[in-house]
Amino acid sequence: MRISIPSMGNRGLDEQVGEHFGRVPTYTVFDTETEQVEVLSNTSEHMGGRGYPPELLSSARVDVMVCGGLGRRAIMMFEQMGIRVFVGATGTVRDALQAYQSGSLEEATDENACRQHAFRSEGHGHHHH
Repeated sequence: MRISIPSMGNRGLDEQVGEHFGRVPTYTVFDTETEQVEVLSNTSEHMGGRGYPPELLSSARVDVMVCGGLGRRAIMMFEQMGIRVFVGATGTVRDALQAYQSGSLEEATDENACRQHAFRSEGHGHHHH
């Protein structure tokens, strides 16, 4: 399985999870079978390129997207591409992977789209970016 996490740079598992899923500079992809880490540049139209992040990640054979939160339209695009989305990730890419693998993240739905951002800071301490 290939898991993607929006990230703020090229440091792999030690990179910070990006807050704004579509506008992050990179997506870190972790392959659970080979334990390989791959960092993809965000070449979507949000960053002056072409296409949308779900298309970019689909072409990279991603199965699961783990992120802080995202909007309904993005969730629908991921669903159309057959990519499952889990929200609530914070900290480093490694933290996000561990949260996903331990089952502590919520699968994205229309009901929890966008609102994740509003509830993020309650009870989770303060993160300075």
